[in-house]
Amino acid sequence: MSDLTLAGASLAARCFVGLQLVLPTRALSRLVHSLTRVRWTPFKNGLIHAFIRGFNISLAEAEIERVEDFEHFNAFFTRALKPGERALAPAPAFISPVDGRISQHGPLNDGQLVQAKGHHYAVEALLGNTDWAQTFKGGDFATIYLAPYNYHRIHMPVAGQLRAWRYIPGRLFSVNGMTASAMPDLFTRNERLVALFDTEHGAMAMVLVGALFVGGIETVWSGAVTPPHQRGAPGPIITPPTPVHLARGAEMGRFNMGSTVVVVTAAGMTRPTAGVSEDGRIRLGQPISMLC
Repeated sequence: MSDLTLAGASLAARCFVGLQLVLPTRALSRLVHSLTRVRWTPFKNGLIHAFIRGFNISLAEAEIERVEDFEHFNAFFTRALKPGERALAPAPAFISPVDGRISQHGPLNDGQLVQAKGHHYAVEALLGNTDWAQTFKGGDFATIYLAPYNYHRIHMPVAGQLRAWRYIPGRLFSVNGMTASAMPDLFTRNERLVALFDTEHGAMAMVLVGALFVGGIETVWSGAVTPPHQRGAPGPIITPPTPVHLARGAEMGRFNMGSTVVVVTAAGMTRPTAGVSEDGRIRLGQPISMLC
């Protein structure tokens, strides 16, 4: 297992990676997808109540505040917020697209992103396209992990027009900190959706990374992308037949169960801002960096 784990990883992390390598992760994710859409009232209400207790979740900020009013668990998990619950930092802030934890952020040095301390992976492998990787030469990135208790809709950090997108099949390993510290190239092993946007400040890629128990990835322009969790070569690059313009702060997609978003920006598009730290919690609308 040594070639499948990173140097310096803890024994617990190595064992967790080893367990995932033998688990039927796609089958388990399909099962979770089915269970989270069960509409039988005793089951779905019991599951939601257990989740709320386990993760200390409040529904006070949600549009739907009564457990009984959700049609199934996934409707609760991807619940909308009340208008105004997430104030957007004023321009020129480049805002967080999600509630979560910034696991890594910084410049793309030699086309490499940081996965964990001392360990890197290639932006070309993440995006699955050489030309797209060249677009972001000398740019910056931010990786944001969504915990189960987080709000799970994904929004635009800056206004933009969708240039193209593609689905890239892959595995469904956990993307939590333990796995990220131990498994090489984690985010390029997992299935993901890559969306390339043009903004008035430069190009931006948003990568929605699938994970263990993530029952589905959706976008506002294509609807459900997964399941099915496919195998094989990356899907085609799709150019939208009609323009897709999304405002700053507008929803662009969602995770049906939690995962990770990686945002990549072109060279000279953003600059660091005070108060943003790795491993720090962040909420939708708060600044990740500043637009140049």
